[in-house]
Amino acid sequence: MTTSRISYNSARFLISAAKLHQCPQDSGAEVAFAGRSNAGKSSAINALTNNSKLARTSKTPGRTQLINFFELSQPGCKLVDLPGYGYAKVPVAMKQHWQKHLDEYLQKRQCLQGVVLVMDIRHPMKEFDRMMVDWCRESQMPLHILLTKADKLKKGPAQSTQLKLRKELRQELGDLVSVQTFSALKRAGIEQLQARLDGWMLGEPEVETEADPG
Repeated sequence: MTTSRISYNSARFLISAAKLHQCPQDSGAEVAFAGRSNAGKSSAINALTNNSKLARTSKTPGRTQLINFFELSQPGCKLVDLPGYGYAKVPVAMKQHWQKHLDEYLQKRQCLQGVVLVMDIRHPMKEFDRMMVDWCRESQMPLHILLTKADKLKKGPAQSTQLKLRKELRQELGDLVSVQTFSALKRAGIEQLQARLDGWMLGEPEVETEADPG
C-alpha cells in the first residue's frame, strides 16, 4: 500500500478567482483539474481529499465559473479546480469569457506543474478534451487522464478503454501523458492519483502503473 507524502485530506479552500490577477501568488507548485461539465471532476476532487463538500457538485453542469484554489498540507502546494464547460447551457458570451481566462491561466501560470484531465470513461475525448490535450502537447505540460465513473463499466471494457486511449495519446505526447481509471463512488484509483500528484508537486516523477478499474 502506497502512502502519499502530501496529506490531501487536509485540503482547504483558499480563494476563487475570475481572472488571472486575482489568483494567489504565482509560487510553489500547483496541479490543475480540468474537465468537461458532468465528467465527474468535483466528485474526483472530493474523493481525492476525502471531503464531500470541498469542490461543489451540482445537478446543473457548468455552474462553477471561477478558478478555485485549495491549499494542501505541504507548504506552497495547491490543487486548482478549473471551470468546467462544454455541456453547460449558458450564453455564448459567458463561455467565451471562461475560455479566455482559462487560456490565460494555462499559458501564464508559472507554478503549474501538470494538468489532470477528467473524462467520463463512457464518453472520452470530446471537443473540450481534445482542446486540452492539444494545449498540453504544444506547451509540453505533463498531463494525467482520469477516466472517471469506471464503476459504470465492467472491468474488461474499462481496462480496454484505458489502454486504447493511452496508446493513442502516447503517440502524440510520449511520456508527458499517463492514463488511469477512477471511481469516486468505489474510491478506486485514489492512491494512483495521489502518487502522480506527489510526483509533480514534490519533483519525484512516478512510473505509470496499471490500475484496477474497480
